Amino acid sequence: MEANRPRIGLALGSGGARGFAHIGVLRALEKAGIHIDFLAGSSMGALVATMYGVGHSIEHMERFAKLFKNKFYLDFTVSRQGLIAGDKIESLVRILAKQKTFKELNKEVRVVATDLLTGNRVILADGDVAKAVRASMSIPGIFVPVKWGDQLLVDGGVVERVPVSVAREMGADIIIGVDVSFFRSHLKTSSIHEIVMQTMDIMGRELARKQKEQGDIMIRPIIKHSSPLDFSETEKLIEQGEQACQNVLPEIKDRMKQWR
Repeated sequence: MEANRPRIGLALGSGGARGFAHIGVLRALEKAGIHIDFLAGSSMGALVATMYGVGHSIEHMERFAKLFKNKFYLDFTVSRQGLIAGDKIESLVRILAKQKTFKELNKEVRVVATDLLTGNRVILADGDVAKAVRASMSIPGIFVPVKWGDQLLVDGGVVERVPVSVAREMGADIIIGVDVSFFRSHLKTSSIHEIVMQTMDIMGRELARKQKEQGDIMIRPIIKHSSPLDFSETEKLIEQGEQACQNVLPEIKDRMKQWR
C-alpha cells in the first residue's frame, strides 16, 4: 500500500435490488483512478463487496446484475423460521466467489450480519465467503436464518445498514458510504414481503441518521422508490450509482488532498 495516499474504505449498504447501484459507484471510482483498500458490506452490499473482492471486473458484475432474476434465489420452504430456505442464493454466491474463503480474496472484505440470539452486530472476516454473504442477506421473516457456530445470523442491515464503522475499524483513513435505502410514506400492497422490507427501510432510516457523522462521504444514489425485490431496473440503478458517485468525486479528491 502506498504511503503517500490515504487508505480508502468503501461501506456498501443493504437495500435488496437497489444494492446493484453499488456497481455504478465502483465503476465511477475506477474511472477516477481511486483505489479501494477495504470493503465492508451489509446484505446486498455484502454480495457486491465480495464479488469485487474476489476480483470480478465491473463489466462482469454488470452482466451478472442485468441477468439476475428472482428465480435465482427463490427456494420456498416449509419452516417456522422463514419462507425461503436460502440454499439457492448460497450456491450462486459460492460460484461467484469461486469457493473462496475471506483470506483468499484479492482485497480485504468484511461482511456484516446480525445475531438473533444476542441482537449484536457480527463481523464476518474468516471462513466461507458464500455462507457469510448468505447470512448477511437473510431478511428476517423471509429467509431462514443461518447457523454460524453458536450464533443465529440474519441480515446485517438490521444493526448497521451502511457499515461505515466497520470500514473505519479496518483501518481506512477516508470512508465512502453508499446508502441505497429509500423510505416511502405509502405501501402499494400489504404483502408480507412489502411489510418486512418497509420495516427494514424504517430501521435503516433511523440508523442512517446516527451514521451521518461516522462516514466521511455518504453517497445516496436512489432518487425514487423501487421495490427491494424488483430486479427489472438494474441497468438504471447502476447508472444512478455511477452518477451519484460522480457528483461527489470532487469532495472525495479534496479529502484525499487534505490528507496529504
